[in-house]
Amino acid sequence: MAAYFFIHLRTFCLVAGMLPWSHSVGHRVVNSGISGNPGHIGLELGYLRIVPCVKATLGMDQKTLKKLVESISNTVKNFKKSEVECLLRLFHSLVERANVRLNNFGLDRNAFRAILHSIFGMTDDILMNRVFFAFDKDNDNCINAKEWVKGLSVFLRGTFEEKLKFCFEVYYLNGDGYISREEIFDMLKNSLCQQSSEEETDEGIKELVDITLKKVDYDNDGKISFADFEKAVKEERLLLEVFGPCLPEAKNCIDFETLAFGHILTSSFGM
Repeated sequence: MAAYFFIHLRTFCLVAGMLPWSHSVGHRVVNSGISGNPGHIGLELGYLRIVPCVKATLGMDQKTLKKLVESISNTVKNFKKSEVECLLRLFHSLVERANVRLNNFGLDRNAFRAILHSIFGMTDDILMNRVFFAFDKDNDNCINAKEWVKGLSVFLRGTFEEKLKFCFEVYYLNGDGYISREEIFDMLKNSLCQQSSEEETDEGIKELVDITLKKVDYDNDGKISFADFEKAVKEERLLLEVFGPCLPEAKNCIDFETLAFGHILTSSFGM
């Protein structure tokens, strides 16, 4: 019963706007199919150290690259053109390293999950899959260069509004634009510590679903719309990742940017 009360207290505090998710405590660390310690980013960041973007993808057609940089820069305002170029070069290098055989040039789900795990410290299978689908705007099961840069613009430098929309998109699993009671149950069950029996835990989570809906479902229709979610999160920002962490921690973002864009700074200072 102690575990039940721990689960209940933690999520009640979350829904009441008292306690944020921890990326290392309070959610289930699952097998992501990737070697290495959960949350350890040394593997991929080490790779970035030896493949700076100015040297990556030397075989890439420069005309094509320049055209792609211009096109993406017109729609993604969070990055400078030089940074977009860095991300495209890195993307090309990661795709080649993943050795993925696809009809389209890009990152498949497994390759992208490896990046989420090793670079951004994510460990939850279900949420990593959902983040993949949130990046994959054209639903072709492959993240292309434009989707890579646009997704990272939210991950690394997104406004509060952009991150709010992103989190909601991750959380409504069936694509109908609503977070249903069943989806809330599944996400809470997946994310919370589970040390009690299955039956005891399920009963506890059903109570938490009711608490969540009372807090967030403003129009009382039994499901959470974007308008509901937006209102709740704007009133209490700790609710942004209430159903599980789907955004990287600030430190991981800083480490990634330092290595991905490092040559731009050194070039600016003539180093």
